[in-house]
Amino acid sequence: MRHVTYLAVLVGCACGALWVEPVLHVNVLRRWRRLGLTVGVIVLLFGGWDVAAIAAGHWHYDQAWVTGLSLPGHLPIEELLFFIVVPSASILGFEAVRAVRGSRSPAGDEQPRERAVDERIGGDEP
Repeated sequence: MRHVTYLAVLVGCACGALWVEPVLHVNVLRRWRRLGLTVGVIVLLFGGWDVAAIAAGHWHYDQAWVTGLSLPGHLPIEELLFFIVVPSASILGFEAVRAVRGSRSPAGDEQPRERAVDERIGGDEP
């Protein structure tokens, strides 16, 4: 059973974070392009880093703790999932805190809430 430990931890992390989407209406998954771009950059950078470290003999994964399914470059599938689950959980957590605190200040490339509402109803205020 140890071979599914890493995968089980990732499932736990995902379950611990995904509930905020429907309960707090944070709309992270609704903005899937934004999430995909963020996670995609992380997967490429850190996945590439891991593959390079494995190839150079600087890094390895204990096969007793992973399923044995590997991607090209001997990268365990769990490591790819780690690069998807953990950043997604972090973003969900960030948005959950913003939702609970009632934060109206924009984060990242978001427009201020009043401006976004004004544009939807056809206002011409800047």
